[in-house]
Amino acid sequence: MRSLILTFSALILALSASVTDKLSAEEPRPETLHRIAFGSCGSEKKDQPIWTDVIAAKPDLFLFVGDNIYGDTEDMKVLADKYAQLGAKAGYQKLLQACPVLATWDDHDFGVNDGGSWYPKRAESQQIMLDFFGVPADSPRRAREGVYGAYTFGPEGKRVQVILLDTRYFKTRMKGDKRSDEEKQRLNLVGWYVPTDDPEATILGAEQWAWLEEQLKQPAELRIIASSIQVIADEKGMESWGNAPAERERLYQLIETTGAEGVLFISGDVHFSEISKVDVGPYPFVDFTSSGLTNSEPDWAAAVNTHRTSPIAYAKPTFGLIEMDWAAPSPKITLEAIGVGGDVAFRQELRLDKLRPAKQ
Repeated sequence: MRSLILTFSALILALSASVTDKLSAEEPRPETLHRIAFGSCGSEKKDQPIWTDVIAAKPDLFLFVGDNIYGDTEDMKVLADKYAQLGAKAGYQKLLQACPVLATWDDHDFGVNDGGSWYPKRAESQQIMLDFFGVPADSPRRAREGVYGAYTFGPEGKRVQVILLDTRYFKTRMKGDKRSDEEKQRLNLVGWYVPTDDPEATILGAEQWAWLEEQLKQPAELRIIASSIQVIADEKGMESWGNAPAERERLYQLIETTGAEGVLFISGDVHFSEISKVDVGPYPFVDFTSSGLTNSEPDWAAAVNTHRTSPIAYAKPTFGLIEMDWAAPSPKITLEAIGVGGDVAFRQELRLDKLRPAKQ
């Protein structure tokens, strides 16, 4: 049976590579993007009817933003078999035929819950992940530690830069929340972590920070920064950039100092979908969270988030859709959370000119 699984896994890898091999990281592509779909938190053990709705949305690109499988192992054969289970899904195979697929990871596909730099199989896991998603052998993503990468699409005036961050490979341990369950419940928290004041705490690590600075200096009208964990929502006690406030401030400051316009964050991880916004940078920062493709947690969705701008936190299987209307006088960006059956859970519109500093 194992040999059959491995043979099928090789077949899926070949199919994936045939779709994505034209997408070389950090090299501009001429195709104009009009729709980008994305999602996270899909269990390979569960049915995945959401792919029918993803394909029906006719995206030009699909982004996996983490927990693409639930590996949770140090056995690389087990990890590869779980990727093969995803690859065997009929809906996923149809997705590969419908549009290119790009991916970063979160903790469970990385290999360990809430994991980071201490995970002993991170290098091996990286290779299995990049193999599965058909990342070319000559890609810069193959030549460094971590799975981060950047891709730019479209002509001048319609350029979309997709920046895939790796929030696992270099991450240090975060500070645990020692308050009682009763206190957390009173405060409406999930309550695993609290912000750290450790000056050595990091999410991205030194090499990835230097790389990100160079990417933010590249020309683009819209920049989609994919972080597996939420960037803005920081109160509920789950993993987020708020657990390392100095790192998040560094991110916000880097966007400002590089003059990077058009930043839109996307994230996953939390098993519900929402949009968060904060006015702390040179223009408003927005984080569109879509989670999960199969997994949902209504109790987590009920936890506090005073930064939420979506009308609800949607805790059913879903994917996110970003639609760019380049023909509008000021290009319009529409964000939609779409559930099984194609129902739109919530929608929010942005104007691209609002994602840049106001003219003085």
